[in-house]
Amino acid sequence: MSDENQDHEEPVIRDKRRIDPETGEVRKLDAEGAPVEGAPEADVEGAPEADAEAVEATDAAASEPAEYDEDVLTVDDILKAANLEVREPSDEHLADLKRVTAEYANYRKRTEANREVERERAVGAAVAVLLPVLDDLDRAEKHGDLEGDAPFATIAAKLRAAVEKLGLTPFGEVGEPFDPQHHEAIFQQPSDEVETDTVAEVVETGYTLGGTLLRAAKVVVKTPQ
Repeated sequence: MSDENQDHEEPVIRDKRRIDPETGEVRKLDAEGAPVEGAPEADVEGAPEADAEAVEATDAAASEPAEYDEDVLTVDDILKAANLEVREPSDEHLADLKRVTAEYANYRKRTEANREVERERAVGAAVAVLLPVLDDLDRAEKHGDLEGDAPFATIAAKLRAAVEKLGLTPFGEVGEPFDPQHHEAIFQQPSDEVETDTVAEVVETGYTLGGTLLRAAKVVVKTPQ
């Protein structure tokens, strides 16, 4: 047993600690993790002195103002270009301006036309309620009830003047040519006195409001034999 103990090799202990316990400084280790004798000491943060110098050089370079390329535009260059474009616009900008102007003009025309149509529609809906009253005035006039300065005649004149100011226009006269787009024939009379279809009698007056046919005139028509 004593011989075996004498032949046994002593264990090798390697100190792989990064900090030297005696000096308290950072040690440099080799590939196997063993400390290297005579290695350069590191700074407090663990970076070699050469790396610290490189960092200082990089910081100094970053603190220096960058040199701008000569082709980079300045604010003055942009303002000069804008002023030049205003004084002498390019063909492309002139074409865009003409297109926008034409579109705006068309928009105004459409808006005005739509506004007029809506106005006529609203006025027509209000005036249509008064058409039976106007028909009664026409019948009263045929019977001679609106002659002279009677109060009823004065009221009838004011009412007719008011609706005319709104754009209401009556049509339908005896002797005018028959127009199927404006006249509604309720009766036909063959006659040798006419060569074309002619209005012989107006039973109900027709009305237009602006360019809109509000009601066709009901008439008796003389037709050639």
